[in-house]
Amino acid sequence: MKLLIASDIHGSADAALAIADRVKAEEPDRIVLLGDLLYHGPRNPLPTGYDPMRVAAILNGWKDRIVAVRGNCDSEVDQMVLEFPCRSDYALIEADGHLLHLSHGHLPGNAPNDLPPLPEGSAFVSGHTHVKKLERSGGVLLVNPGSPSLPKDDVPSYALYENGVFYLKTLNGAVLASMGWNAVS
Repeated sequence: MKLLIASDIHGSADAALAIADRVKAEEPDRIVLLGDLLYHGPRNPLPTGYDPMRVAAILNGWKDRIVAVRGNCDSEVDQMVLEFPCRSDYALIEADGHLLHLSHGHLPGNAPNDLPPLPEGSAFVSGHTHVKKLERSGGVLLVNPGSPSLPKDDVPSYALYENGVFYLKTLNGAVLASMGWNAVS
């Protein structure tokens, strides 16, 4: 199973095009989107290349491969232009025998500092903070891909899951960090 994981595009066509380049290069089985796809939000600056309709068109090109969750800046009206579901606060998927709990990460009981009950050896994968994270909390792996458009740690990024290992990567594909399941057990 190979997953490309992105969060917090915030309507930046430049960021969506960079992710499109990574999808082409990485050839993932699924694309995981962790919310805040089209709107930049009132507290964020306008991202470079702000064009929510173009972002929707880019993302809709992968509609059959996307698993998406709703972020705090996503609204019901966004679903009118997205051709894949993006209404759920979380999703659960299995990868190589491990549970991945996908969330934007902004809701109580569904955030990295307030985890839902998860079995040991699972991963909590979330965005929201715009800061990359790859660490262990007890027996659960915490993964945050950062943001390709408005990174608060100054490095636009995404994550990749392949063959039991999570990678944090820059938009040119350079590996910043990696961690596998064996680090969780």
